[in-house]
Amino acid sequence: MKLFLMCLLIFVPLWGFSQVKDSLANPIISIENSRLLNNIDITFDMRTELQAYTYRGGDQYYNGVQFENGFTALGFSAKLHEQVSFYFRNRFNRGSDIQSLDQLGSNIELAYVDIKATPKLNVLVGKTYAFYGGYEYEFSALDVLEYNDIQSNALAYVTGAGITYQSSQDHKFGFQVLNSRTMLYEDIYGDDVAANIEEPIWPVAVVGNWRGNFFDGKFQTIYSLSYSNQVKNKGTYFFTLGNKYQNDNLTIMYDFNFSYEEVDTKGIITSIFNTDTVAQDALYIENWVRAEYRINSKFKGLVSLMTSSAYGEVENDRNRLRTSYSVVPTLYYTPIKDFDIRFFLAFIGRYYTYSNYAIEEFNAADYNRNELRIGIIAPLLLL
Repeated sequence: MKLFLMCLLIFVPLWGFSQVKDSLANPIISIENSRLLNNIDITFDMRTELQAYTYRGGDQYYNGVQFENGFTALGFSAKLHEQVSFYFRNRFNRGSDIQSLDQLGSNIELAYVDIKATPKLNVLVGKTYAFYGGYEYEFSALDVLEYNDIQSNALAYVTGAGITYQSSQDHKFGFQVLNSRTMLYEDIYGDDVAANIEEPIWPVAVVGNWRGNFFDGKFQTIYSLSYSNQVKNKGTYFFTLGNKYQNDNLTIMYDFNFSYEEVDTKGIITSIFNTDTVAQDALYIENWVRAEYRINSKFKGLVSLMTSSAYGEVENDRNRLRTSYSVVPTLYYTPIKDFDIRFFLAFIGRYYTYSNYAIEEFNAADYNRNELRIGIIAPLLLL
């Protein structure tokens, strides 16, 4: 660690000198100001697991065993001034291709500045997380072994600007204006579009949320409402109601998600239709429940339950085409006192059922996927 700090102190000033003409006359951190290292956090987060899985659907069946790096990321954050902080995170097990709209690799999840404009008002600018509601979304992907269908396919990290306003100790509001996608229109859709789909002037998303705190923190909420248009005159209306109850060793969370999409952005209905065009007028409705119980200082058990229903418009009538059901019981073991490194044992059961209409008209078939995972979660603070 001492060698690391020495290298950091040597090279950061040199980096600042090389950028004189482009940005700052002096480096943010110089030898004289090395105490600022106290305001810097460097994190390395990892989740590695051994998976044993089976798949069964129609006349298909397969199974296997493998190691997987489910989450690997390096993060930097720093308080540069009493009113200015920045955040950066690179997730290594994501594609690094430069996205044609925001000009960052898809592995760069966070790259934004947080400015404290007033004691109650903060301004965020850069590539950041959308202020969607719900506690499933609130968890880092480091801690979620399996997301429900909407969150599995949602675009969570995009470029834009937002504000948060702490109106009181128990209530906080957020508002954002963001790009609705990270890639240009032609790179996403190409020729695989319907005749009435066109590029908008601005592919924009507008997001608002509210965080509430009641009964001395025993009951909390994260609600959000958003609208985004990926194509001209056709958008997505998405709202989430996230609720959390916490008392002593028990925590219970419940999310309700509703997403009406004039152009299918999640891709599930499009995949069912299996045509050469993007589906339109798709609707997704979800429920997510997670219950956690701390058994003692070393053991914690939890179970997540999920349902997701997908509706598509067929012959001017909206039909339920697919429903998924999921159960994820998990046991955590934390062997080291005052150090967050967790071993886990989890079962992931996912079951997908199609309506008779989807089976008859689109040759869909029910299937299920089951996994047993043994692994480690390590959110490591390096500096």
